[in-house]
Amino acid sequence: MKLHCEVEVVSRHLPTLGLRNRGKGVRAVVSLCQLRAPAKGEPGPRSACLLVSTMKDKRGTCYEQLKENIEQFFTRFVDEGKATVRLKEPPVDICLSKANSSSLKSLLSAMRLAHRGCDVNASLSMITPVKTSEFEKFKTKMVITCKKEYPLTKNFPYSLEHLQTSYCGLVRVDMRMLCLKNLVRLDLSHNHIKKLPATIGDLTHLQELDLSDNHLESFSVAFCLSALQKSLRRLDLSKNKIKALPVQFCQLQELTDLKLDDNELIQLPFKIGQLKHLRFLSAARNKLPVLPSEFKNLSLEYLDLFGNTFEPPKTLPVIKLQVPLSLLELSARTILYNRIPYAAHIIPFHLCQDLDTAKICVCRRFCLKSFIQGTTAMNLHSVAHTVVLVDNMGGTEAPITSYFCSLTCYVNSSDIFK
Repeated sequence: MKLHCEVEVVSRHLPTLGLRNRGKGVRAVVSLCQLRAPAKGEPGPRSACLLVSTMKDKRGTCYEQLKENIEQFFTRFVDEGKATVRLKEPPVDICLSKANSSSLKSLLSAMRLAHRGCDVNASLSMITPVKTSEFEKFKTKMVITCKKEYPLTKNFPYSLEHLQTSYCGLVRVDMRMLCLKNLVRLDLSHNHIKKLPATIGDLTHLQELDLSDNHLESFSVAFCLSALQKSLRRLDLSKNKIKALPVQFCQLQELTDLKLDDNELIQLPFKIGQLKHLRFLSAARNKLPVLPSEFKNLSLEYLDLFGNTFEPPKTLPVIKLQVPLSLLELSARTILYNRIPYAAHIIPFHLCQDLDTAKICVCRRFCLKSFIQGTTAMNLHSVAHTVVLVDNMGGTEAPITSYFCSLTCYVNSSDIFK
């Protein structure tokens, strides 16, 4: 029984000596082996030991005694391929990481049996040096750029951190990719993918995702609500058929680079101003008529909105004021202003949607269905250091929507429209 992973062996004596461990694991093969070959007809369970072999030490370090010698198993993050085995003698912690979670669970189960003195229900080999070829399985990068190279019968190496499968004719995301828990960068560009699986959010370490030049027509809400909120930094959705992004898209608040070029976008997420870390935004050659009001809250280094169908600002505002305000409007404003939590299990789902899409007045108050809407020209240099011209005439201005919760706010801000 073998496990390919990263291993760090931490001596618990070091702190008492005023020393620190280096704190970094190394590629290793962890094997559960037979300590000695059983004699013919010998009764009782086989004696098992743990062998940790590395590229520099292929013979490995053998921890001979497992029976009643394991003080504790730490398995809180076993689904992420991490676990720690604490031995009594020698007093060390064997820290395992970047392992296949199912293989890690099997090894830990076998070690528990060995600790109890039970027979391990697995084929245990004798202690032998690990071959160099075993370490070739620790592949961290794989680039596939044609159908012929695509693995149909083999699994992807579990240790992959960078995977590119371009020009492979994929019509969906291969579910085997979603088992690669160490993936940091995934490039699925130049395929025919139409939809993302809800479980793509299980790639909790993913920082870069390239979906350019596919057939996406929409973007998954489940993706936006997944663990990728905390990890995803770069997202490329250019050259697809996306018309709109969901409101929840702006919950991907760690995004720094976003490419939306060559889609069919008729609007940007109206809460795009919540992307506080966004520095690079490219949405050229779409069908944007106007920018959302929250756009002015961005702080970008680079902005490209060339080739959109921006409309000139309207002279007259759109007035949708309610006098008096409805009970729904008053309730919604109170909930949002006081930041009262809400969810579909508390109030009807359609009300949650209304609250999620509430407008924000220039005075920073909220409004639901009672507001005044106006548009004005905004110089894009006010939100970005480098701006690509929005048209062939050398312009750097684009229309932006503004909302007003009352006539008073509109009058006080009327100089915007002069």
